[in-house]
Amino acid sequence: MPTPTPTKTRTDYRFPRQLRILTSNDFQQVFKQTGQRSVDAHLTVLARQNGLDHARLGLAISKRMIKTAVGRNRVKRQIRESFRHHQTQLAGLDIVVLSRNAAAQASNLELRNSLQAHWERLLKRISKQKKDTNKSCEAH
Repeated sequence: MPTPTPTKTRTDYRFPRQLRILTSNDFQQVFKQTGQRSVDAHLTVLARQNGLDHARLGLAISKRMIKTAVGRNRVKRQIRESFRHHQTQLAGLDIVVLSRNAAAQASNLELRNSLQAHWERLLKRISKQKKDTNKSCEAH
Protein backbone atom coordinates (compact mmCIF):
# COMPACT_ATOMS: atom_id res chain seq x y z
CA MET A 1 0.00 0.00 0.00
CA PRO A 2 1.57 3.35 -1.03
CA THR A 3 2.23 5.93 1.64
CA PRO A 4 0.09 9.02 1.32
CA THR A 5 1.86 12.16 0.18
CA PRO A 6 2.06 14.80 2.87
CA THR A 7 -0.32 17.68 2.37
CA LYS A 8 0.00 21.18 3.64
CA THR A 9 -1.91 21.67 6.82
CA ARG A 10 -3.72 24.80 7.76
CA THR A 11 -0.99 25.73 10.23
CA ASP A 12 1.62 25.80 7.44
CA TYR A 13 0.00 28.94 6.03
CA ARG A 14 -0.40 30.93 9.24
CA PHE A 15 0.86 34.50 9.54
CA PRO A 16 2.31 34.75 13.08
CA ARG A 17 4.00 37.80 14.55
CA GLN A 18 7.49 36.56 13.70
CA LEU A 19 6.61 36.77 9.99
CA ARG A 20 5.65 40.44 10.21
CA ILE A 21 7.75 43.56 10.08
CA LEU A 22 6.40 45.50 13.04
CA THR A 23 8.84 48.17 14.16
CA SER A 24 9.64 51.47 12.53
CA ASN A 25 13.33 50.56 12.62
CA ASP A 26 12.72 47.35 10.66
CA PHE A 27 10.69 49.25 8.05
CA GLN A 28 13.46 51.85 7.75
CA GLN A 29 16.04 49.11 7.20
CA VAL A 30 14.08 47.88 4.18
CA PHE A 31 13.51 51.39 2.80
CA LYS A 32 17.17 52.41 3.21
CA GLN A 33 18.86 49.13 2.24
CA THR A 34 16.58 47.84 -0.49
CA GLY A 35 18.31 44.99 -2.25
CA GLN A 36 15.55 44.45 -4.80
CA ARG A 37 12.61 46.49 -6.01
CA SER A 38 9.68 45.40 -8.13
CA VAL A 39 7.13 47.90 -9.44
CA ASP A 40 3.94 47.65 -11.46
CA ALA A 41 0.72 49.68 -11.77
CA HIS A 42 -0.80 48.25 -8.58
CA LEU A 43 2.02 47.70 -6.09
CA THR A 44 5.64 48.40 -5.29
CA VAL A 45 7.55 45.62 -3.53
CA LEU A 46 10.84 46.31 -1.73
CA ALA A 47 13.00 43.46 -0.46
CA ARG A 48 16.28 42.95 1.35
CA GLN A 49 18.09 40.00 2.91
CA ASN A 50 17.21 39.65 6.60
CA GLY A 51 19.66 36.98 7.77
CA LEU A 52 16.81 34.88 9.17
CA ASP A 53 15.51 31.51 8.05
CA HIS A 54 12.06 32.94 7.29
CA ALA A 55 10.58 35.82 5.32
CA ARG A 56 8.92 38.80 6.99
CA LEU A 57 6.24 41.03 5.48
CA GLY A 58 5.46 44.68 6.11
CA LEU A 59 2.54 46.56 4.59
CA ALA A 60 2.47 50.25 3.74
CA ILE A 61 -1.01 50.75 2.31
CA SER A 62 -1.65 54.47 2.44
CA LYS A 63 -4.92 56.32 2.84
CA ARG A 64 -3.76 58.71 0.15
CA MET A 65 -3.63 55.92 -2.43
CA ILE A 66 -6.70 53.92 -1.33
CA LYS A 67 -9.28 56.22 0.22
CA THR A 68 -11.63 53.80 1.96
CA ALA A 69 -10.80 51.51 4.87
CA VAL A 70 -12.69 48.71 3.12
CA GLY A 71 -10.44 49.10 0.07
CA ARG A 72 -7.23 49.22 2.13
CA ASN A 73 -8.26 46.14 4.11
CA ARG A 74 -9.13 44.23 0.92
CA VAL A 75 -5.71 44.97 -0.57
CA LYS A 76 -3.95 43.99 2.67
CA ARG A 77 -5.87 40.70 2.83
CA GLN A 78 -4.85 39.84 -0.72
CA ILE A 79 -1.20 40.65 0.00
CA ARG A 80 -1.13 38.62 3.22
CA GLU A 81 -2.82 35.66 1.56
CA SER A 82 -0.37 35.64 -1.34
CA PHE A 83 2.57 36.02 1.04
CA ARG A 84 1.37 33.08 3.16
CA HIS A 85 1.37 30.83 0.11
CA HIS A 86 4.85 31.93 -1.00
CA GLN A 87 6.60 32.44 2.36
CA THR A 88 8.77 29.33 2.10
CA GLN A 89 10.13 30.40 -1.30
CA LEU A 90 10.77 33.93 0.02
CA ALA A 91 12.68 32.75 3.11
CA GLY A 92 15.49 35.05 4.21
CA LEU A 93 13.86 38.25 2.92
CA ASP A 94 12.27 41.27 4.56
CA ILE A 95 9.58 42.48 2.18
CA VAL A 96 7.59 45.72 2.28
CA VAL A 97 4.64 46.13 -0.07
CA LEU A 98 3.43 49.65 -0.89
CA SER A 99 0.19 50.40 -2.68
CA ARG A 100 -0.10 52.52 -5.80
CA ASN A 101 -3.08 54.40 -7.21
CA ALA A 102 -4.31 51.56 -9.44
CA ALA A 103 -4.56 49.14 -6.49
CA ALA A 104 -7.84 50.72 -5.37
CA GLN A 105 -9.59 49.82 -8.63
CA ALA A 106 -7.88 46.45 -9.15
CA SER A 107 -9.89 43.28 -8.74
CA ASN A 108 -8.74 40.59 -6.33
CA LEU A 109 -7.60 38.49 -9.28
CA GLU A 110 -5.54 41.38 -10.68
CA LEU A 111 -3.90 41.89 -7.28
CA ARG A 112 -3.10 38.17 -6.95
CA ASN A 113 -1.62 38.10 -10.45
CA SER A 114 0.39 41.22 -9.70
CA LEU A 115 1.76 39.71 -6.50
CA GLN A 116 2.58 36.44 -8.25
CA ALA A 117 4.61 38.38 -10.81
CA HIS A 118 6.37 40.35 -8.04
CA TRP A 119 7.33 37.20 -6.12
CA GLU A 120 8.64 35.54 -9.29
CA ARG A 121 10.61 38.66 -10.24
CA LEU A 122 12.15 38.93 -6.77
CA LEU A 123 13.09 35.27 -6.65
CA LYS A 124 14.66 35.44 -10.10
CA ARG A 125 16.71 38.51 -9.18
CA ILE A 126 17.78 37.11 -5.82
CA SER A 127 18.92 33.82 -7.38
CA LYS A 128 20.82 35.74 -10.07
CA GLN A 129 22.41 37.91 -7.39
CA LYS A 130 23.50 34.80 -5.44
CA LYS A 131 24.98 33.23 -8.59
CA ASP A 132 26.90 36.43 -9.37
CA THR A 133 28.19 36.56 -5.78
CA ASN A 134 29.32 32.93 -5.95
CA LYS A 135 31.11 33.55 -9.27
CA SER A 136 32.95 36.59 -7.89
CA CYS A 137 33.99 34.61 -4.78
CA GLU A 138 35.30 31.78 -6.96
CA ALA A 139 37.30 34.24 -9.08
CA HIS A 140 39.28 35.40 -6.02
